[in-house]
Amino acid sequence: MIDEKTLEKIKPGTTISVQDKYGTFKGIVIARKHGKETGATFTVRATLSEVGVEKIYPINSPNIIKVKILSTPKKIRRAKLYFLRDLSQKKIRRKIGKTI
Repeated sequence: MIDEKTLEKIKPGTTISVQDKYGTFKGIVIARKHGKETGATFTVRATLSEVGVEKIYPINSPNIIKVKILSTPKKIRRAKLYFLRDLSQKKIRRKIGKTI
């Protein structure tokens, strides 16, 4: 389970590392859906071996062991960052204004 302080910091554009019982996944949060409700989820995107990979994590999942916030952007003007799917890593850094 994720504690309340970390849950508030998980926003689109934030770089996080999610450790679950299957391993660790590090990437950018591109979407968060349904607020704090029972079915709430957040989507994390990373590029592994030049292939884009996305994982959707339920917030109340017992499989999540730990979530670590690595960096947060200054200001994001969109709630869903699906446009990052078509951009290179260099362009993503420019758009968000941080290092990945």
